[in-house]
Amino acid sequence: MKEDPRIHVNRAHLRSLGEAARGLSFLPTQSSGSVLNGRHASHLRGRGLNFEEMRGYQPGDDIRSIDWKATARTGKAHVRVFTEERDRPALLVVDQRMSMFFGTRLNLKSVTAAEAATIAAFRVLESGDRVGGIVFDDDRQLEVAPRRSGSALEALIDVMTTMNNGLHADRLVEKTPARLNDILKSVSRIAHHDHLVIIFSDFDGIDESTHHRLSDIARHNDLILMVTIDPIALNLDAEHVAVLGDGDMQAEIDLSSDRIRAQVAAVSERRLARITDWQTEINLSLLPLSAGEETLPQIRRLMGSLAPRSRAR
Repeated sequence: MKEDPRIHVNRAHLRSLGEAARGLSFLPTQSSGSVLNGRHASHLRGRGLNFEEMRGYQPGDDIRSIDWKATARTGKAHVRVFTEERDRPALLVVDQRMSMFFGTRLNLKSVTAAEAATIAAFRVLESGDRVGGIVFDDDRQLEVAPRRSGSALEALIDVMTTMNNGLHADRLVEKTPARLNDILKSVSRIAHHDHLVIIFSDFDGIDESTHHRLSDIARHNDLILMVTIDPIALNLDAEHVAVLGDGDMQAEIDLSSDRIRAQVAAVSERRLARITDWQTEINLSLLPLSAGEETLPQIRRLMGSLAPRSRAR
């Protein structure tokens, strides 16, 4: 029986997303239609600049690059020349816990997270940067060291596929409240500074320690939180009975009750509100990723597309 791609990913499907990643941008300069445009863009540093040389001013040079001390000392205008740093490793953190094994409209959250991370990995590698990641579930975490090679990307796809296919409705796990915080500790160990860190997760189990760990990561790196949500978290349907589970037990909830719908919605709303508050306190960017929509159009809308390069004549 063929596996439903909305429930479990496969290697062939994830590899097929490579072409779709072309033209996407994870740099601070975004199109007007990008969520990262405006105040969001200020959260991302992008690549830094390396000082290359001091030379005499030439017509067409940006006057802002003039070194006034050298100019005053020599009596001739001098400019400082910088080149863009070419290496900004990317660490993609992909949540495949049982809390992600849930969906009501299109994909399970775990599938959407894996697809989005794959698109990001292809784009990072195409940009000439190193790519690696941490993929984790309730019991394990598998790491792929950032490398500038197709083998690193293949390893990341293999790990995501393995973790994702290990999720099943009857799987019993011991829920660990501090699980996400343990993973963030590993992120800090790998991404010392000047990394692009993108976390694809529903952020189940966040607490004040999560806030502190994210703050530490963002202090020295670019940090994007791809908060993966299901439409039911924002718009509960009063005509349906929801089946909710924690990986150990399941329960049916009658959503025809206004009081019950309000209580269920409040859990998701509190989590989203808390993370949104962190965006104003921590140097990070927060992007919502819905499991109820196709992944690629969302990434294009959220991140923006690069204008096509004109061909040399």
